[in-house]
Amino acid sequence: MALADELEMMIGHATGYAGGAGVVSAVIPTEPAGGRRVFLCAVDGADGYRSWIALDGEGAPLRDRRELRDAVGIAALCEVAVDAAAGGDVDELISRLSELREREAPEGIEDAEAAALELRDVVGVPPQVASPKRLDAIGAAARRLERELDSTSGSPFTAAMKAAQDSVAELQREVEAGYLLPLS
Repeated sequence: MALADELEMMIGHATGYAGGAGVVSAVIPTEPAGGRRVFLCAVDGADGYRSWIALDGEGAPLRDRRELRDAVGIAALCEVAVDAAAGGDVDELISRLSELREREAPEGIEDAEAAALELRDVVGVPPQVASPKRLDAIGAAARRLERELDSTSGSPFTAAMKAAQDSVAELQREVEAGYLLPLS
């Protein structure tokens, strides 16, 4: 089944768990471990509050707190990685590199352009499934681009990922606090 079809199916399941108390505003596909798909569904209530439900590939809700945290964690880290890679706008970077190549033709510009194109391919077009494999691929492509751009002052990508740890933990707490069902 195509990812778009899975997302539509999960909207239906999540709407059922919301019980008419809200509208499903987002479905985030994840594979936190072992290829098991988990869909994080945000439910926005008429009262302005957001609730959450996480569904497995069959549409059954997760009840295990650790599984929920793993899914939220990988979703958040992949989002941060996409935003941090090449400053968040790979297409703009590719355009600037192309202009630089045409104007000044510095040594190594072709390698930098190739690394930026590779990063764009890895990031892809949403929706994408958040997974450790995806996170690693984004990290590797971002680091290659940084090397090609001669980033000698450290890795901005790595710094952004480290800085995100508190935000990831806060999102995990938020999702748990607004979870539609009891967790064990």
